[in-house]
Amino acid sequence: MKATSKSYVSKTVRELKPSGIRRFFDLAAGMEGVISLGVGEPDFVTPWPVREAAIRSIEEGYTSYTPNAGLPELREEITKYVKNRYHVEYSPSEVIVTVGASSAIDTAMRTILDPGDEVIVVEPCFVSYGPMVTLAGGVPVPVQALKENDFKILPSQIEAAITDKTKALMICFPNNPTGTLLNKQELEALAEVIKKHDLLVISDEIYAELTYDEEFTSMASLPGMRERTILVNGFSKAFAMTGWRLGFVCAPKEILKEMLKVHQYALMCASTTSQYAGLEALRNGREDVDKMVKSYRLRRNFIVNSFNEMGLTCHMPGGAFYAFPSIESTGLSSQEFAERLLKEEGVAVVPGDVFGESGEGHIRCSYATSMEELREAMKRIKRFINSL
Repeated sequence: MKATSKSYVSKTVRELKPSGIRRFFDLAAGMEGVISLGVGEPDFVTPWPVREAAIRSIEEGYTSYTPNAGLPELREEITKYVKNRYHVEYSPSEVIVTVGASSAIDTAMRTILDPGDEVIVVEPCFVSYGPMVTLAGGVPVPVQALKENDFKILPSQIEAAITDKTKALMICFPNNPTGTLLNKQELEALAEVIKKHDLLVISDEIYAELTYDEEFTSMASLPGMRERTILVNGFSKAFAMTGWRLGFVCAPKEILKEMLKVHQYALMCASTTSQYAGLEALRNGREDVDKMVKSYRLRRNFIVNSFNEMGLTCHMPGGAFYAFPSIESTGLSSQEFAERLLKEEGVAVVPGDVFGESGEGHIRCSYATSMEELREAMKRIKRFINSL
């Protein structure tokens, strides 16, 4: 019997759903005059000194592999950065430079999970968390943060989801897609549950620099949490370096040395050129980050106020660069709203349900775009609402 191409693909992969974010991005790419509030990517260009450092590294012939874990000087700089900004101390031997934050999370999942292990995934969340658990042989267990709590997860919700198979908790604060930020006291309450049940935490802190009203607290900085936290961060969002694909992961030495095995076989090392760019970003990029954060804060205030004024209730996000307004008052589902808005007014947003069950009735709108385009997008969305 002749085999079909489908039979060569694993059942696990066949059953994975494509990214709901990319579907709308691809639809928008084929249309003229579209304003995209869809993909979470800074509209800023990587600062010139960072680009210049990368160019210089090429000109000077630094084009070979780096050590698997990354350039020693970059790992040293990362430890200084994490200590100064987030008050957590690591040695360079507890750092791996990765191909973006996503590869750090994937490596962590594949390192810690045995078949059937459960990972609690706080939703709404970035679309890849659950699939990465599945691809590593684990079982994602979604727990829904609710809009009535401004999408802040409660410790009691986590405790109720824990079973004898639970291995870890996957969190991201500031959150994608809601922008929700947990303060220190809220994280401490969550940490008590984690310690009580002897769980690991994979903490995606890629948006840590992009906070507006409260100081960011790293989960790893809390008492008793450094030894059970895999801290993930990177350069994409804060330093406007999405295309450089550069991230890092910090973890206790006994966990990190096992992660390095997976990283060695799967990726070898991150791009040498990108690593030299990252080194410059950490050493001299603070002023550029501050300017971008100031701009994002203004845009956040504008877009949230605009949504509330037009009747789409929207909580004030504490970080990242996303607004997550409710569209329940329109009577449309998230998918219907996003599709009609794109076709009728040429504005691309992401339906909230792609981020988890509790995202239904919402849309994610990135304000990492110019104020000029944001103003025009808000006019179009208001016109669309009125037409309903």
